[in-house]
Amino acid sequence: MESQVPVRARSGRAALSPAHRIAADLDAYLGDPMDDGAAPFSYQAIVEAEEHDELPSGAVAAVRDWGFPAYLVPCHLGGRLATLEELFFVTRGISRRSVTLAVMYGSGLLAVNPVWLWGNEHQQRTVAEGVLGGALACFGVSEADHGSDVMACEAEAERQEGELILSGTKWPVGNATRGRFVTTYARTGSRDFSLILVDKDQLDPETWFVLPPVRTVGLRGHDLSGIVFTGARLSADQVIGRQGSGLVQTLKTLQITRTAIAALSVGTIDAVVRIGMEYARQRTLYGADIYQIPVIRDHLIKAHLDLLIAECVAIPVTRSLTVAPARLSLWSSIVKYFVPVLGEEVVASIGTVLAARGYLREGVAHGVFQKLQRDHAIASIFEGTTHVNLSNVAGQLPYLVTSPEVTGDEDELLADLFRWTRIPPAWRPDGRQLQLTNEGLDEIGQRFEATAYEVLTEAKVHAAPGVAEELADLVSRIADLRADMHEGVLAAQGDTTSVGALGRARRYCEIHAMVSCMLTWLHNRDDFGGAFADGGWLVLCLQRLLQRVQPDTELTEGHLPVIESAMFKGFGEGRWFSLLSLAAEDAPDPRAGV
Repeated sequence: MESQVPVRARSGRAALSPAHRIAADLDAYLGDPMDDGAAPFSYQAIVEAEEHDELPSGAVAAVRDWGFPAYLVPCHLGGRLATLEELFFVTRGISRRSVTLAVMYGSGLLAVNPVWLWGNEHQQRTVAEGVLGGALACFGVSEADHGSDVMACEAEAERQEGELILSGTKWPVGNATRGRFVTTYARTGSRDFSLILVDKDQLDPETWFVLPPVRTVGLRGHDLSGIVFTGARLSADQVIGRQGSGLVQTLKTLQITRTAIAALSVGTIDAVVRIGMEYARQRTLYGADIYQIPVIRDHLIKAHLDLLIAECVAIPVTRSLTVAPARLSLWSSIVKYFVPVLGEEVVASIGTVLAARGYLREGVAHGVFQKLQRDHAIASIFEGTTHVNLSNVAGQLPYLVTSPEVTGDEDELLADLFRWTRIPPAWRPDGRQLQLTNEGLDEIGQRFEATAYEVLTEAKVHAAPGVAEELADLVSRIADLRADMHEGVLAAQGDTTSVGALGRARRYCEIHAMVSCMLTWLHNRDDFGGAFADGGWLVLCLQRLLQRVQPDTELTEGHLPVIESAMFKGFGEGRWFSLLSLAAEDAPDPRAGV
């Protein structure tokens, strides 16, 4: 594996954070999925395996050999999980090939995080050694009759003479059959619920069994099944953290995995845009490739812009785990709502480009598009559905529409979140740092006016000609949307559950995305230079986001050639699509030597 030493730029500029280097190493190791010789991660191998409800032969071993399991274990326990940003990037790399494999490890991440956050030394050491050795884990929370109603949990762990007697059924559960460790949510009192670490290797085999695999539309080959405990005897010290704190622990743990799930969507967007581009350049109609048809070009450019927007939204929140963990209660729900929805829209759009060919299980890229389409559908469902996450945002909105007192630390915090050349501090898990609400604080959304002023000021001096004027108009329109949203929240402060409340939460997420794009430009302009600094991409991304609210908004044609050039450059070089492709030639390069 490559070193985590940050890459030094050729020009002496600041280096990109190690996450970019690590991801570039994994991408090169896995090979180009469009290349049939890149098995087990070629699209040909992936589709052939799915026809048999399997993962490609050798895929799990290849990922283990590269060292991916180490990114599920914190550094102080012998792993390489230094920041959530690094895990996000490597998961994105796997997801643009196989969402199924990424979900397998994502289910494990959800299961082991409570152990890192609250577990005792013995629990942490046991799980770390197991995961580093290739063992899988699963999170046993769901029950067939209760879904997300965790207060109705029927699984029970009863104390008897220093032991826990665990009985109950958890279904459906990812990795339930293949997983060694089961982080189990169970009732431990009349109104107490706890998380219990179950190591199957230590159980009497007569006291548990797994349920048959669940047949699903997508993720074929993923172990989605269930587990039944029938009086399984466990040591009483297998409770994770304090007994009775299982509900709070679960809610906090989800903040991390909800953020990481965005990697599934960004990886999927990258994959389908690449497939769409290849088809558009190869498919000939009326004497020319179909990319020349305006509507096809429009679909592909907008999909590429959506990917750039997703980067701007997701990357800062991955950094917040170690920079501002107390903000994840809000920001993780924004990311979990916004990025998967964006991914669904891009997949549908590229389906329009492929037309009938996108419906086939063969042909274009060996028919992998239909698999990506089915697999990605899970992103908006698990770890809280779209509506659950919008409800989380809606519940906090009444406390967010008034700006808190400025402390003077906001600028530095935003630089830590948004500047790609800053290295976030290493993660030392501590569940106390995560909160159930943001307590009315949101340095991204609440500082809209200050951010807008800085963007317009900088654009007048440093952006390409005409960009500052366009940004001024866009910022004014965003300010109007924001004022209307605030007015709606204040007029219905007691309403956090209606359709209207969810609509206001949706608007808050959209404005969050707009501000995130602005902050990404502000904090990386100097380091990246080139077309990135010119700001045309920022104009296009804000216009693209405004199209969600005001469909008649048009993209500025004059800025599109630069975006097209970057898009075709990434496609031609086999590199994933990113804002980095807009940077100057002497900007930080994630593939450069140490």
